[in-house]
Amino acid sequence: MSSPKKSLHGVNYAPPRSFGTVLKANLKETLFPDDPFHEFKNEKLSIRIQKGIQYFVPIFQWLPKYNLGLFKFDLLAGITIASLAIPQGISYAKLANLPPIIGLYSSFVPPLIYAVFGSSKHLAVGTVATCSLLIAESIQEKVKPQENMQLYLSLFYTATFVSGLVQTALGVLRLGFLVDFLSHSTITGFMGGTAVIICLQQLKGILGLKHFTSHTDVVHVLRSVFENRKEWTWQCAVVGVIFLVFLQLSRYVRKKKPNLFWVSAIAPIIVVILGCLFAYLFHAEKHGIAIVGELSKGINPSSIHLLTFNPDYVYVAVKAGIITAIISLAEGIAIGRSFSIMNNEQIDGNKEMVAIGLMNIAGSFTSCYLTTGPFSKTAVNHNAGCKTQMSNVVMSLCMLLTLLFLAPLFGYTPLVALSAIIMSAMLGLIDYEKFYHLYKTDKFDFLICMVAFLGVAFISMDMGLMMSVGLALVRALLYVARPPTCKLGNITETVFRDIEQYPGVDGIQGILILKLGSPIYFPNSNYVRERILRWVRDEQSLESSKRNEVEFLILDFGGVTSIDITGVETLFEIRKSLDAKGIKIILINPRLGVMEKLIVTRFIDVIGKESVFLTIEDAIETCRFSLKCSSQSKREDVEIA
Repeated sequence: MSSPKKSLHGVNYAPPRSFGTVLKANLKETLFPDDPFHEFKNEKLSIRIQKGIQYFVPIFQWLPKYNLGLFKFDLLAGITIASLAIPQGISYAKLANLPPIIGLYSSFVPPLIYAVFGSSKHLAVGTVATCSLLIAESIQEKVKPQENMQLYLSLFYTATFVSGLVQTALGVLRLGFLVDFLSHSTITGFMGGTAVIICLQQLKGILGLKHFTSHTDVVHVLRSVFENRKEWTWQCAVVGVIFLVFLQLSRYVRKKKPNLFWVSAIAPIIVVILGCLFAYLFHAEKHGIAIVGELSKGINPSSIHLLTFNPDYVYVAVKAGIITAIISLAEGIAIGRSFSIMNNEQIDGNKEMVAIGLMNIAGSFTSCYLTTGPFSKTAVNHNAGCKTQMSNVVMSLCMLLTLLFLAPLFGYTPLVALSAIIMSAMLGLIDYEKFYHLYKTDKFDFLICMVAFLGVAFISMDMGLMMSVGLALVRALLYVARPPTCKLGNITETVFRDIEQYPGVDGIQGILILKLGSPIYFPNSNYVRERILRWVRDEQSLESSKRNEVEFLILDFGGVTSIDITGVETLFEIRKSLDAKGIKIILINPRLGVMEKLIVTRFIDVIGKESVFLTIEDAIETCRFSLKCSSQSKREDVEIA
């Protein structure tokens, strides 16, 4: 095999790769950046099949090595998160205006599915307040639960089914990078704004209101609270405040003494138990304190027949399903990764998408609504010492026992207790420290965060989210359309740095060195041309005062990862403009894809292979020799004259 042709400067001018080769490489980097099948290489077929099954169904990886020693930890963790799942399940179902039993159903089937397909040993599956309210808000635009609960339920199951399909498709097609469009600032603001409106909505339960608005924004909620002030019940308010103070004290204990995490974990179930005893012994309903009502025994009934795709209603279910699919994925994957990193482990985001998607598809068939990995439950699972996904199985079995034997007892739970549980959980989602950190470190990120926060709080959840994502995309487009360029000066003979970052560094007379730090393609090509020519203009103005004109423009292409035809045409235009000024272009270290495009478009032929170098030092040495010869020639011309 012949070696690739090289110039005198050591630059590789090998023939460009074929379209198929380039496409395959780009797809691999886009869809498989983590190279998930590297362990399969150079293995026997039987081993590859075995590892393939373990990769796609993680339970086959950890279950064969499971033992009693691990189970002891998972048993404790599973029971602990089950104690949290019961009150949260009932509370979040009520938040979504669903029958409370649906919340218990949703903590039975989905955790079993996740235990089979999930790759995070710490993630604890359950419903979340944010998605509960978001789906409810979307569906109530079309159907009110008090008017047609059967259709309302059907649309909830349909939205969950759509979410599961979207999540599974994103995972199978390796499109997890789409979730990255929800920036950390957007999620922080969205969660904070959602927490505010959920807390305000719980005033209905805390004050014992019977009439309340279906809107979620702050203005409508507060207006409804004060317009119905004749319905306020002081008994509810007293009980609610007592429960809320107790829950907040338990959170304070956990914060001050992390090893007492279990105090905060069991506090909600204690509130429910005390609330049930209070309601049963003192006949709370007679004193204006409403209770959950009848909860029937039995495991999840099938809900496949309830999925509806009626054109008159399916739009709201699809809309809610798609939005909550992305939000729940962002929350679940981010939480799973954060706890894995704490233990120096790694999870596969795409496998997590498939696992979360499959459990939501299965859930929509078994009377469950959307589930993911809530932070509170996952933190409890981690702190309780879980070792594998078996903790989700234990939680599921605890929920099974609850559904079969204990469910009717929770029918005595006062609604005010559920409101206190939700309010306490939501107060922890308003991250004041993160808001302040964003303000101090990045004003634009703070603006993105505040747009999400205020948009959710004062307009609607979906509008607040879209406005924040839109602003984040505008920022990204600004980075694309206005890429960074800088002039380099030499700190030493071999070290060149940005003159703006290192004021006082020396330039080189007759030579202008610019570094380009982004791809050159149609959105930014005009800016790149104008910016380069402006650098040249400014340098010529500076050099003219020193009676020494610029003769060489060195472009460091090390940071240019790609270039399209518009970008190449821009280089031709720059070269033409510089030729008129007597300035020659020098390229430094073009990347493989960029070099191939410059070769096939014959730009390299136009500027000459002698104008391409591997390093700035090599280029400067050649340019200095040329400048010296040019200077000597000018002196000889003057002497002859």
